Amino acid sequence: MAASSGTAKRIEVDRFEEFLDRAVDEVFSTMVGVHCAPTEEAEAGDRGTISAVIGLAGRMSGSLVLHASSVAALRIAGRMTGIEPTELDAMVRDAMGEMCNMIAGAWKGHDPVLASGCLLSTPTVVAGTSYELFSQRAPVRIERRYRFEELTFTISVFCEFPG
Repeated sequence: MAASSGTAKRIEVDRFEEFLDRAVDEVFSTMVGVHCAPTEEAEAGDRGTISAVIGLAGRMSGSLVLHASSVAALRIAGRMTGIEPTELDAMVRDAMGEMCNMIAGAWKGHDPVLASGCLLSTPTVVAGTSYELFSQRAPVRIERRYRFEELTFTISVFCEFPG
């Protein structure tokens, strides 16, 4: 019995979510020294945010976004570099861009078609207190929140499935 396109799409989303969970934990374990797990909880109170965006092109088109509070971004950058930053400076922006790049690379690397057929852009990083990132045309949207220590961050994928 053939699966409906809606069922096939859900299976594909589930598979990409599983790959994303694995990629996030692998990158955080290696680069930050902590394990990450999906969570439904969000940290409260921090208005400052930072988002790193990686474009996807080729067999899949769209973007992968790492979105974190300023507190989480400072912790990530500090753990990566061994230097404790006190503000969202160039080092923190670079660290967040690099984390996003490594997560996107690890994520697509779990799928043989995307590993060789999907290219990544250089990261773009946005920081501030009041902004919204969105993709108007992406038919597939995956959003996963992760916890490391007491902090959380979100990964969003806006894309079109491989054809």
